[in-house]
Amino acid sequence: MIKILMALLIICALYFLVVFFKDYISKVKNKSLDNSKFSTFAASGFVVNFFDTLGIGSFAIFTAILKNFKLTEDRTIPGTLNVSCAIPVIVEAMVFINVIKVEPITLIAMIVAATLGAVLGAGFVARLDERKIEIGMGTALLVVAFIMFAGQVNIMPSGGNSTGLTGIRLIIGLIGNFIFGAFMTLGIGIYAPCMALIFTLGMSPKVAFPVMMGSCAFLEVAASVKFVKEGAYDIRIPLPVIIFGSIGVLIAAYVVKSLPLSILKWVVIGIIVYTSIIMFKSAKNKLHRGKTDMV
Repeated sequence: MIKILMALLIICALYFLVVFFKDYISKVKNKSLDNSKFSTFAASGFVVNFFDTLGIGSFAIFTAILKNFKLTEDRTIPGTLNVSCAIPVIVEAMVFINVIKVEPITLIAMIVAATLGAVLGAGFVARLDERKIEIGMGTALLVVAFIMFAGQVNIMPSGGNSTGLTGIRLIIGLIGNFIFGAFMTLGIGIYAPCMALIFTLGMSPKVAFPVMMGSCAFLEVAASVKFVKEGAYDIRIPLPVIIFGSIGVLIAAYVVKSLPLSILKWVVIGIIVYTSIIMFKSAKNKLHRGKTDMV
C-alpha cells in the first residue's frame, strides 16, 4: 500500500506540473510575466520550505512574507501558497512516508479526508473577494498562533505511542483532517492543527509528519489545479518556489535534520499575530471605503 501511495504521489506531481506549466507557458507567450523578483521568491521559497520540513510550517511564514513585503495582492495569497508549495510538499511526503512508520489504513484514510476537504474548499475560496479572504486568513493565522503557543508552553497534549487509529478515534481523525484540508485552501497550514489532533488522539508525535505531509501533498495538488484553472494565484511566484523550495526540503531532511527551534517558534508566533492584525486592518479599511463609495 505504501508503494502504491508513493506511485500516486509521483503521478500527482506530474499531473500538477502539466497543468501549471501549460498556464505558465501561455503567460510567457503573451508576455504578461514579470520575473524581476525571481530571486526574492526563490529565497522565500527556500526558507519557508526548509523550516516546513523541520516542523514549523510554511503557509503562515509565507503569508507573512507576501503580505508584509507587499509581494502580491491579498486576493491571490491562498492560491499562490497552494500552487507554490505543492511540489516541495510532495518531496517532503515521499521523505517522511519512507522514514516514519504509520499504520497504512490510518495514513491513507487521513490523506483522503484532507484531500476531499481541499477539493470542496478550493473552488469556494477561489471565488471569494479580497476582503473576505483577508478576514478568513486573519482568523486562520490567529488559530495557528494559538496552537503553536499551546505547544510552546506545554498545554497541548503530549501524544502517545500509537501509529494508527481505530473506531471512534479514527472517525474523529478523519473529520478533523477533512476540516483542515478545507482550511488549507484558505491559507492556513495543516501542520499545527494536525499535530494537535494527533497528540489528542494518543498517537506518536512523529506520526504527524507523514500524515501531515502526505495530506498536504495530495490536497495541495487537488486545490492547486483548481486555483490554476480559476486564475486565482500569482503566476510569478510558483516556479522559483518549486525549484528552490524543493532544494530547501532536501537540505533540511538529509543534511540539517534538526535545529534548536524553540526561540524561532516564538518569533514566528509574533510574526503570525502581527500579520493577522494587518489582514484585519486591510479588511476594515476596505469596508470603510465601500461605505464611502456608497455615500
